[in-house]
Amino acid sequence: MKLTLRFLLPVLAALALLAYALVPFVENLMEVWSVRDLNIRSILIGKTVGPDLQRLLITPDDVAKNRKKLQATLEKATEDERLLALQVCDSKDRVLVKTDNFPAGFNCATMEKEPAYHGKLFKLPGGSIHFSYALIEWPEPEATEQGEQAPSSGLQDEVEPLPTPSPRPMPPEILAQTVGFYPLKLMIVQDMSYVDRRSRETTLYMAAVFLSIGILVAILVLAIVRWSLSNWIQSVRNLVTGIRNPQKAKLAVQNNQEFLPILKDVQALVKEMEVSRQQQDETRMTWNATTLREILKKHLSGERVIVVSNREPYIHNRKGDVIKVQKPASGLVTALEPILRACSGTWVAHGSGNADREVVDGHDRVRVPPEKPSYSIRRIWLTQEEEQGYYFGFANEGLWPLCHIAHTRPLFRSEDWHCYMRANQKFAQAVCEEATDLSPVILVQDYHLALAPLLIRSQLPQATILSFWHIPWPNAESFGICPWKNEILSGLLGSSILGFHTQFHCNNFMECVDRYLEARIDRETNTIIYKGKATQIRAYPISIEWPPKALETTPTREECRLHLQQKHGIHPKSKIGVGIDRLDYTKGIVERLRSVEKLLQKDPAAIGNFVFVQISAPSRSSIPSYREFAAEVDKVVAQINADYSQDDWQPIVYLPVHHEAEEVYQYLRAADICLVTSLHDGMNLVAKEFVASRDDEQGVLILSTFAGASRELTGALIVNPYDIDQTAQALSFGMRMSPEEQRERMQLMRAFIREFNVYRWAGRMLMDASRIRLLEKLQHVRLGSHNGDNDDDSYNFGILPSGGPIRL
Repeated sequence: MKLTLRFLLPVLAALALLAYALVPFVENLMEVWSVRDLNIRSILIGKTVGPDLQRLLITPDDVAKNRKKLQATLEKATEDERLLALQVCDSKDRVLVKTDNFPAGFNCATMEKEPAYHGKLFKLPGGSIHFSYALIEWPEPEATEQGEQAPSSGLQDEVEPLPTPSPRPMPPEILAQTVGFYPLKLMIVQDMSYVDRRSRETTLYMAAVFLSIGILVAILVLAIVRWSLSNWIQSVRNLVTGIRNPQKAKLAVQNNQEFLPILKDVQALVKEMEVSRQQQDETRMTWNATTLREILKKHLSGERVIVVSNREPYIHNRKGDVIKVQKPASGLVTALEPILRACSGTWVAHGSGNADREVVDGHDRVRVPPEKPSYSIRRIWLTQEEEQGYYFGFANEGLWPLCHIAHTRPLFRSEDWHCYMRANQKFAQAVCEEATDLSPVILVQDYHLALAPLLIRSQLPQATILSFWHIPWPNAESFGICPWKNEILSGLLGSSILGFHTQFHCNNFMECVDRYLEARIDRETNTIIYKGKATQIRAYPISIEWPPKALETTPTREECRLHLQQKHGIHPKSKIGVGIDRLDYTKGIVERLRSVEKLLQKDPAAIGNFVFVQISAPSRSSIPSYREFAAEVDKVVAQINADYSQDDWQPIVYLPVHHEAEEVYQYLRAADICLVTSLHDGMNLVAKEFVASRDDEQGVLILSTFAGASRELTGALIVNPYDIDQTAQALSFGMRMSPEEQRERMQLMRAFIREFNVYRWAGRMLMDASRIRLLEKLQHVRLGSHNGDNDDDSYNFGILPSGGPIRL
């Protein structure tokens, strides 16, 4: 009974809504038909009453003389039950005679703009009426000539309109008396209350018919469904009940053989539903290393994650008889190293330290971090020629300036491209060797390894590959500069998921694919189908761990500030600004220094009271453009210090050396202002590190609008780094910002980074990976098992003996 009501009531409700929606249509239709009938009646009334009025009203004097006859004529005409009232007016709309019941508030001017006999509907409290008029010419109408057409009454061909009379000539002795009198207007008011009654009756009949039809159809359909599907429903119930025991499920549906082919489909769907139900709302989760491990355990069955990048998280360098471990200054390492500590995976990277080979085992692996090993680094080795062409050449003289709008011309050389291909194949091969099963989870990092996803896919077709591009992606026109654009796009589309920092970069990538490859792009789901393989394009804004591990050993803010003052001879009352970057032309270091110079020019109070510390870790010094840029920075620093230094004060402290994370956090904690003025940046984690370091909730962040972090850290002072005056103004404002405003801004930014930290960044990607793996398993069940062979020639890779291009 309950099932019947659950089915029947919605059907009846839907039919009732349909009937209710049709009521205005029916009423309008009835109204149109009735008005048309009343227009026809107006013509007939005009034909009937018109001759009597012409006979009785020759001149204005006839009104008083023939009033009784006129009144009688009108009263007789209104004996019709639908004709409510009549009124006669002269040509100036003056009332000559009317019936006693003519409605108040209406006069001959009411229909002034309407054509004759074409009525108008008025809805009054006492009921609707139809108002129209007929024209009466002097003195007696004569028949129109053969073939003449009377004026239109608005009824077209449905009725024959009243002929327009051809009045006979008026005698001169009467003409003077009738000026402004003819033509006369016969005003006709008809009762339309019967129309309202018809509409109500029609509406009731229609509702009854719909209700009857709905009940009959619903009962008939329900009976058929219950009769035909009762056994099928019971079989499905048995199948789902025994879903955890496949053998029991098969026995439950053995009488319905049609279920057996889809048994695995149902099992996979139920499993997916269970996983989805177990997934917690991201906004309510506390994202940390434990959460990340739980995600791997629940959604990826505890599988280990393989990260592959050019840069390694720990570098071993020999200094004399001692091997020292160095952690490179890299946003990528800052973001990914906590993930590997949480997941106990493997990091495949290029061994660049001079003692890296000495510390690895027979399989080129080493456990890290040194103080508490929790994951492995698998190092690969590149020849000097390969490193020069792959890393310094194609990656950093070609792709890096191509993707950054920093007005440095990209250089593309075929020999660099060949080295780039060989290096990518080495990385991909090492990843495949580290995989412990046929469907590992692999995180491919950055622009150095654009070909690796498809190379890995060629050997591990069932792998879940998540690639992340850590720098901006250019628009299609700019990307077209690259001679090997198609190969790079094809390589990246070997990924299951391809991530960028912002949706803007995702859109740029899809536009490039749309222009240069033959692929199907689903913009609703941000998915690209290329050669039968789907790649999801997603925005994953990268972040840092919370709280940062380096803060565990960092002194208090007061101790850090005192240390900096003593180390660099800074007066205790001076404001301290800090900038921390790799020595790279995209970071806006020169523009930042010029802003400090502009501050000193415009704000004399800053002289002697503001010190800016610039830390720039040397980077890619073998590339000419980087050497030239380093020389330019040295020159600008020297010039500003020479122009503004005093006996015991200089405005800029320049430190072009590498600093460990603990040292960096000391500078960030001690500073009053942090400047992040990138000319173009994917995210820039220094901005987030500054905010994370300020547990005192003080400090001002000045942030470039061209850094991805500006979309998230809305409590910062956002500037255009090319606008030197604007940045200098922001510096002046930051120096004078009250502690209360600093606290409000810092609390806002810290709350954001606390929630959207690196564990959440990684967790979102891994959760998306788990969903993809479930979907692929479901598709595998539907399509049947296969042996993993791939006959798609798009996966036919290999460096040709001559060093020629790989096939993409």
